[in-house]
Amino acid sequence: MRTVFFVSDGTGITAQMLGHSLLTQFEGVDFKQITLPFVDSLEKAAECLVRIENESASGSGQAIVFSTLVNQDVRQVVRKAKALFIDFFETFIDPLEAGLGLKSSHTIGRSHSAMDKKEYQQRIEAINFAMAHDDGASHRELSLADVILVGVSRSGKTPTSLYLALQFGVKAANYPLIPEDFHRMQLPEALRGQKAKLYGLTITPERLREIRQERRPDSRYADLDNCRFEIDEADKLMRREGIRSINSTSKSIEEIATTILRELRIPRHVY
Repeated sequence: MRTVFFVSDGTGITAQMLGHSLLTQFEGVDFKQITLPFVDSLEKAAECLVRIENESASGSGQAIVFSTLVNQDVRQVVRKAKALFIDFFETFIDPLEAGLGLKSSHTIGRSHSAMDKKEYQQRIEAINFAMAHDDGASHRELSLADVILVGVSRSGKTPTSLYLALQFGVKAANYPLIPEDFHRMQLPEALRGQKAKLYGLTITPERLREIRQERRPDSRYADLDNCRFEIDEADKLMRREGIRSINSTSKSIEEIATTILRELRIPRHVY
């Protein structure tokens, strides 16, 4: 077990995302991950240093620190820790400054802030839209959706919708396909005029059973034969209607979202 710190003077999201991408390349290693956000003063940097040092002294091996600290004085305090220090700021910003012939603004928290009011408002509106149109809760303003995810219950529609909204400012609704739709072998009436925006999520019966079993143990809802029936019928319906789909069983939300954006050619608004 190795302890990993994500240290930032902002939210720590950038350090986490970049750090996670690197850590996933090392299979078989367990990482204890700790995020230390808003380290934006010398006092907080000193506290951060003590915590890293204590963790390294606990016997779990040299700690690893992924840093996106902007302030050089704060950075130098944390650097004193007896740890493997990976500084994303120096790794990427310094070469960019040299290549562009410009100095960066060194603005703390710029990548995850509300400084750009237009983009921030777009993201908030997309999140509100996803929540209002979760699981077919509302048919209103479906024409405003960038994408409408369809599939059986618990196939990954809600987390994917929220990720698209939060990360890309995409207005994503999601709608469950239920036995009544399979008996008619038709899309719900609310979706029939939105076929160009529909995208399906499917899943293996075994994985669906595991997920549903956690929600409603030993119910017909979680029964393997019922899961198999619903998935088969949903797949038939989506093929009949010409709806593109992706199997969510072994794919991350990030992979699913990226595939949807690419196949439906939805513009990305990255925050």
